[in-house]
Amino acid sequence: MDAVALQLVLGRSHGLSAQLLRSAIEQVGAHAPGIAALEALIGERPAALRALGLSSAASAWLHAPDQSLIDADREWLVREHIGLIDALSTAYPPLLAQASAAPALLYVRGEVASLCLPQLAIVGSRNPTVPGRRTAAEFAACLSRAGLAITSGLAIGIDAASHEGALGAGGRTIAVLGSGLDQVYPREHAALAERIVSQGALVSEFPRASAPLRANFPRRNRIISGLSLGTLVVEAARYSGSLVTARLALEQGREVFAIPGSIHNPLTRGCHALIQAGAKLVESTQDIFDEIAISFVKQDDMSPTGSGDRVTAAAATLDKGHKILLDALGFESASVDTLVERTGLPSHSVTSMLLILELEGAVGSQAGGRYVRL
Repeated sequence: MDAVALQLVLGRSHGLSAQLLRSAIEQVGAHAPGIAALEALIGERPAALRALGLSSAASAWLHAPDQSLIDADREWLVREHIGLIDALSTAYPPLLAQASAAPALLYVRGEVASLCLPQLAIVGSRNPTVPGRRTAAEFAACLSRAGLAITSGLAIGIDAASHEGALGAGGRTIAVLGSGLDQVYPREHAALAERIVSQGALVSEFPRASAPLRANFPRRNRIISGLSLGTLVVEAARYSGSLVTARLALEQGREVFAIPGSIHNPLTRGCHALIQAGAKLVESTQDIFDEIAISFVKQDDMSPTGSGDRVTAAAATLDKGHKILLDALGFESASVDTLVERTGLPSHSVTSMLLILELEGAVGSQAGGRYVRL
């Protein structure tokens, strides 16, 4: 087999991690360099492969790979311009190589070299608040301008906002999928995925035609954290997939950062739990750079406060009534009825002023007719 065929065989060896692959090759005493060493395992008896620590599924596949499936995978690679990085290659991301249970093969669409850039993962709720979404985008933009690639999972909510922030700043962003690269999920992010390909990469450990199964996403999360110097959690409920990523980051010896919020917001409870457990409380990107301390980063535009300054300037031009309403809103979401009760203003006045404040960029509307200060 040539190198590409060997890589494709590796990609369909279910349960074969980078560590298991290296260990198995060492035990059989293969002397061929790189991916060619895999040939020492192909065709071996399943019982012998299991004795090397491989799973039953991986042993059965390596004993008798389906050549027609490999050929179909190769056609897909050529047609869609998919790159492959195996765990025996010097191109394998060095930070991910240090993580336990790192995948034996990565499928990459886009800039393969971007996986070796210094990265920061940004994750959070799929149903964030308006300020949470904006915070994720602003942090991603600032970190991108400082020289970090932004890594996330392409999910709706904080993930998408993080990718968008990096793209808008002209930076690199990497999306790790819980499906094959031909099964972009969620489907509404197909256009976003194409933009990411042009300014970074889509990455997956799952071969062609792999559906986005629920069990795939914890595996995806270990790649997100494994590629990154640290993980920033923007908004997360107490029991959230984002906390799984943070836990994996800690297990991999990486930094974990969390942005605090109101004690009344259920989407900040996960962040507060992380902070109580020792995560770094983050108010600006300087808090992140203080921990990861990479010398090449351009720290000339680090604080995601640009939009906040614009809002402050806009608020300064508002009349007394609008300022009263803004103060009554505080930093919690509230309905029109609640604001009428707090201010004593008639409902039609509150509704009118909220519209003006929204146009000024001082407040944002949420589902259920609620408003939040930005």
